[in-house]
Amino acid sequence: FFLAQEGLKVALVERGGIASGTSGSGEGNILVSDKEPGAELALAQQGCLVWKRLASILPDDFEFEEKGGVVVAETDEHLHALTRRTSALGGAGVTAHLLTSSELRELEPHLAHDLAGAAYFPQDAQVQPMLACAALVKHARQHGALLLDYTEVIAVERDKQGAICGMLTSKGPITTPRLINAAGPWSSQISALVGLDLPIQPRKGHVVVTEPLPRLVLHKVFEASYSETVNTSDTIPQVASVVEGTKSGTILLGSSRQLVGFDSTIEVPVVQAIVRRAVRYFPILAHAHALRTYVGFRPFAPDHLPVIGEEPDVPGYYINTGHEGAGIGLGPISGKLLSQLILGQALDMDLAPFLPTRFQKGGVRS
Repeated sequence: FFLAQEGLKVALVERGGIASGTSGSGEGNILVSDKEPGAELALAQQGCLVWKRLASILPDDFEFEEKGGVVVAETDEHLHALTRRTSALGGAGVTAHLLTSSELRELEPHLAHDLAGAAYFPQDAQVQPMLACAALVKHARQHGALLLDYTEVIAVERDKQGAICGMLTSKGPITTPRLINAAGPWSSQISALVGLDLPIQPRKGHVVVTEPLPRLVLHKVFEASYSETVNTSDTIPQVASVVEGTKSGTILLGSSRQLVGFDSTIEVPVVQAIVRRAVRYFPILAHAHALRTYVGFRPFAPDHLPVIGEEPDVPGYYINTGHEGAGIGLGPISGKLLSQLILGQALDMDLAPFLPTRFQKGGVRS
């Protein structure tokens, strides 16, 4: 998108259709409330600004909504932790405040009445991810980008100096001095074609979608323990409630996290746990019907930070992956930063915490 805007000749190689992978399996969250103060939060704050800009300049409706996030604490212990978190995020520039009982009732009238407390983060937003991806691709194509969908990368070619010089796809060869690996949970497979190890794993998650309902959930609502599950690395399913409505009337129920490779089995006990937690916070959903349940895979990095930058051992090879469950929120700002890097422009923020060199253990494999 950003490179095409700058007039570069760009080809998007997509193994399936647009948003057929991770992007189409998420809830479209653009969050600051679930981040810790530091590099990822700074990236998320910039990401919110980029999404607001995109929503203002693109004519397509991708359901961008600055609905705000409500983080709920079930127990006094969770409330103490949430209070500390709200203070820390506020000190890092995030707009946030603890809610009184009456404020919480006003923001979310259908929430359970026995919660210990909650905090409100008005900067949290949401898009419909498939519509958003389609809009970005459409705009890029209008600026000359070539879309090669249902096309698989078979091999990556390097010249005598080790730099990128092209790749072979299922639809033929492409000559290029630059390759950007934005393959999400499959990005380690692309790096293997280049001759590099990239420690990105697929992290499985379930989402339950209800039937269209009256507007019962007005914000993104998630329990305070959600951020704890984000920062785990378990094969055992970790479940923390996330409940949010969409403009179409459906309600999305999450979330689960587990490292089990690309096993796409829908696990009934996990789904049941997600539904139980959702009904605990929104008892009015007890008799709602589910339309479907689906599984997606997040690109998980071992240090929980995105991987953004150029591999110095392979000139022309750039990586943009590892955003885990924050890929929709962080995707456009990551793309903008990578575009600035490729074009030699001043960067909007320092990429040092995200560079792929942090994983090097002896350089390129032979």
